[in-house]
Amino acid sequence: MSIVLDAMGSDNFPYPEVEAAYQAAAELDTTIFLVGQQEKLQPLMDQRTQDSRVVLVHAPEVLKMGDKPTRNARRKADNSMAVGMDLVKEGKADAFVTAGNTGGAMANGLFRLGRIQGVKRPALTTALPTKAGFGIAVDIGANADCKPQYLLQFGIMGAIYAEKVLGIENPRVALLSNGEEEGKGNQLIKETFPLLKKSSLNFYGNAEPKEFFGGEVDVLVCDGFTGNILIKSTESVSKFLLEIMKEELTGSLITKIGAGLAMSAFKNIRKTLDPRQIGAAPLLGIDGLVFVGHGRSDALAFVNSIKRAKHAVDAQLLPSLKEAIQDLLG
Repeated sequence: MSIVLDAMGSDNFPYPEVEAAYQAAAELDTTIFLVGQQEKLQPLMDQRTQDSRVVLVHAPEVLKMGDKPTRNARRKADNSMAVGMDLVKEGKADAFVTAGNTGGAMANGLFRLGRIQGVKRPALTTALPTKAGFGIAVDIGANADCKPQYLLQFGIMGAIYAEKVLGIENPRVALLSNGEEEGKGNQLIKETFPLLKKSSLNFYGNAEPKEFFGGEVDVLVCDGFTGNILIKSTESVSKFLLEIMKEELTGSLITKIGAGLAMSAFKNIRKTLDPRQIGAAPLLGIDGLVFVGHGRSDALAFVNSIKRAKHAVDAQLLPSLKEAIQDLLG
């Protein structure tokens, strides 16, 4: 087992990536290919106890957050994403993890690895905490403009991911809409509904966010524009609530005493709502395992991202996705 970690992706690169590479290699006994500019990585690695499981792979160029994905993925052919994905393509590594530009990850994934045969558009997927444990939201930002056929494939790939990686048997798949009733939603939702309904999926129907977070559905299908707003709204509201709780619980002596008595419960709540615990999201539909995390990822987020990637490899996620798409196409 070997995982590629893009060392030039996060907002604070390469410090959290280097820290995570050594932590993950030791904890998982897994080879980590740390890909990036040698002149920046080597001094940090020299400060650590040597570990043969952490392997530096030089990539001279960096895709920045402001770079236009498609153009710069071609112009900067030796960027860290491209070099890392080539390791996966060549069979030297099993999965790729980055916290870099999502569009750059998509462009490099398409150029270097290609799409699974039959896939219309790859989709960015993530796990979110729900009342039932965790659920899957797909797509959360890879495709702002979608067609009904794309959403059908998103549902199929999301269901496979939920089953293989989260262990949810026969996951319930729903279509994000502004109401539960059939016939609700914009034209895209109305045209997608019958496709999901007649598919082999365990289709719940339309769902609002309350059904998803209430644990009534396991996979929430969205177009990338709506899904991205959903995920960002969810994260910002979670952060806001935690900040309000902290202010209220430390506002007086009495509330401080109460907070102390309930400290373990509050720690569990914080951990549940912490996106670092989930780590990176898989870019499903690429012919290789590609995981994309937050630009603000720290070492904890990267370690959990590597764990998620390793779990996907162990669960044979990629072969299962290929089989499901071929079944869809007949």
